[in-house]
Amino acid sequence: MKVRYPKWEYADTPPHWSPYIEYVQARNAASTIPSYVEPFLVKIMLQARQALDQKDTPLDRDLVVFIKQEAQHCKQHDAFNRQLHAAGYDGLKAFEAELEATYEDFLANRSLKFNCAYAEGFEALGSGMAQIVFDGKLARFEADEPNPGSELWRWHLAEEFEHRSVAFDVYQTLFAHQNPIAGYFYRLYGFFVALRHLGGYSRRVTDYLLSVDRAAMTPEERAQSVAREAFFKKTYARLMIPKLLMVLSPFYNPGKKKVPPALARYLEAFEARPA
Repeated sequence: MKVRYPKWEYADTPPHWSPYIEYVQARNAASTIPSYVEPFLVKIMLQARQALDQKDTPLDRDLVVFIKQEAQHCKQHDAFNRQLHAAGYDGLKAFEAELEATYEDFLANRSLKFNCAYAEGFEALGSGMAQIVFDGKLARFEADEPNPGSELWRWHLAEEFEHRSVAFDVYQTLFAHQNPIAGYFYRLYGFFVALRHLGGYSRRVTDYLLSVDRAAMTPEERAQSVAREAFFKKTYARLMIPKLLMVLSPFYNPGKKKVPPALARYLEAFEARPA
């Protein structure tokens, strides 16, 4: 694990960074999440470091990198999201305010155990998504040529997979070590809360973004867009559901997931770029 510092410029990146706009707007909707979930994760993992009180251990060193990676994810998505606002998607502000308020509530009123279980649920979603992206399963929806919009997601998901076991290891160490059975069921609870919360949020934001796009379409174009969206959703569900089912196993350990070769090559190429 290491911290990487992308230098992409988003000023000239259009909201539709791939011709398959139904896929793009699903990713753009998800792009609003890191601006709020990543600061939440950073705060939770700082609390976890204090609770663990195990300085300079392998887990503690991983936590330090995890926190710095998540801070960079927030910074990059903030920069990209400013372009979405500038493009006229003014309704995003209400969705984002709702998300921010939810995480403020979690921090103020939920236990560290709940927040760590939620964090692990979020991380499980990210590592599963990284697997299907770097296995090339969504290539038909991607841009023909790399651009800051598409590269933002590849970098982010590559690092999500890289630190896939950190939140899990924190939760297991703090809350499941002494009572594995209770810890297992509470981990599932956190996973389902994250899945329901973020899945519902993403669907609503995607619907909003596409409604703005479709307002300028002809009836025929709208029908074609709806059909493309249905095809993407069906494809995504077929690929993602098996990854999510793995999380339900009492023997689940994200650290045992094999690194997709394309993901390893991507990170190697990223690090070889000129400073």
